[in-house]
Amino acid sequence: MEQTHDTVDIITKYFPDLSDDKQEAFRRLYDLYSDWNAKINVISRTDIDYLYTRHILHSLSIAKFLGNLPEGTDFMDLGTGGGFPGIPLAIFYPQCRFHLIDRIGKKIRVASDVATQTGLSNVTFQHGDSGECHRSFDYVVSRAVMPLDALVKACARNVGKKKLSTPPGLICLKGGDLDDEIKASRRPVVEVPVSDFFSESFFDTKKIVYVPF
Repeated sequence: MEQTHDTVDIITKYFPDLSDDKQEAFRRLYDLYSDWNAKINVISRTDIDYLYTRHILHSLSIAKFLGNLPEGTDFMDLGTGGGFPGIPLAIFYPQCRFHLIDRIGKKIRVASDVATQTGLSNVTFQHGDSGECHRSFDYVVSRAVMPLDALVKACARNVGKKKLSTPPGLICLKGGDLDDEIKASRRPVVEVPVSDFFSESFFDTKKIVYVPF
C-alpha cells in the first residue's frame, strides 16, 4: 500500500543513533494518535499525516537544544495537549522524568493512554494548571500555549535551582515574530531558530525560546 503520511524515518534522519526500542516507540505513535484523533480532535485533521514532522520532530528540537542530560532531570510540560512536547521527549530521554499538565481532561486522557501504550514509565499526568502543582522542575517546556510573559509568570515558582550545563528555566516552542512577547516578558531570553537543526520548510518560522531562571 502506498504510504500516505510521513514516517519515523524523518526522526532517524536527524537522530541516526536512536536505539531500536526508541525507534519502535516513535513508530507506534502514528497509529495511537490516529486512533484517538478519530474520537477526539487532539491534532488538527490536516496535520495528522505530518505527525512525525510537525509534532514529534518539532518536539525533539528541544533535545537538539539541550543535548545529553543527566539521569533524574525533571521536566514539566505545561499545557501538553495530547502530549507534546512531553511524550516525544520522554521517549528520547528515558533517564529523565516528565510531568504533563493540561486543563482539558480529555487531552490528558489521550496523552496518558499513549504513554501507557508505548510503555513509558517516566511520565506522570495532572489535570489542572501549574498553580495546582507544588513541585519544582529543572525545565518547564511548552508548545504555543500562551504568550511568553504569561508563561513566565505561570511557571516561575515551579523552576528549581539545580546546577546543570544549561541552567534551569523555561523552554518553549513558538513561531513568527516574537519581539513584542519577549519585550513584555522583561527577562533575558535566548532565541534559537529550529531551522538551525532541521531543514524542512515547516521549521523556517519556528523558534525555541529559552528563558533561564
